[in-house]
Amino acid sequence: MTSPITSSTATSDISSLQATMNAKAKTAEDGVQADTDKFMTLLVTQLKNQDPLNPMDNAQMTSQLAQLQTVTGVNKLNTTLESLKASYQSSESLSATNLIGHGVLVEGNGILLSKSQAILGVELESPADKLQVVVVDKATGKDVAAIDLGEQKAGIVPVAWDGVADPNNLDADGKPVVLADGNYTFRVIATRAGEQLTDAKTLSFDSVASVTTNGKDGVKLNLPGKGAVSLTDIKQVL
Repeated sequence: MTSPITSSTATSDISSLQATMNAKAKTAEDGVQADTDKFMTLLVTQLKNQDPLNPMDNAQMTSQLAQLQTVTGVNKLNTTLESLKASYQSSESLSATNLIGHGVLVEGNGILLSKSQAILGVELESPADKLQVVVVDKATGKDVAAIDLGEQKAGIVPVAWDGVADPNNLDADGKPVVLADGNYTFRVIATRAGEQLTDAKTLSFDSVASVTTNGKDGVKLNLPGKGAVSLTDIKQVL
């Protein structure tokens, strides 16, 4: 006949099970202590088994202890750096989530004209006497509009475009002709003292849809048009 399970036995089994399930995970500090214990064990064993007629001299002892301190210090430094990295990623992820739903400017030359409205931008590393944006029909590759922005300082220049190709080209009602909604591209012509600048970059408008975080790639912002980008790729938040 099977022996009945007593309350003390059940309590013991539950305690063992809880101890197993709630076992403390090993940390980097545990690893440092384990390495230190192994080192000291080897050193003590070496001392116990050394030749009495030719014992380890003080220089050797000091050298090995110095090695122990060096290894311990490096391990602790690595632990601290990993902790700081995790804290930074957590803070970066929290900041990134605040951008969800916001419009941003990133490197690119695409324009989406919707309801006769579009946003684009230019990044100037040096000031320009004259700045012009040339809009190109993506389907035909032909220039269809030119936006004169005049003199601009170095930095980010956001541009709002109403789809007008030429302000002087009027329809029957006397209003400027507006291009059809759709996809366009653009290029930048920036000059200073009559010479064209080579440090002007085109910026496309996009929006932050979501945020992805992982240990390998860090924090990534997911944009519908551009795809996954890092926080440093964002030139301006609108």
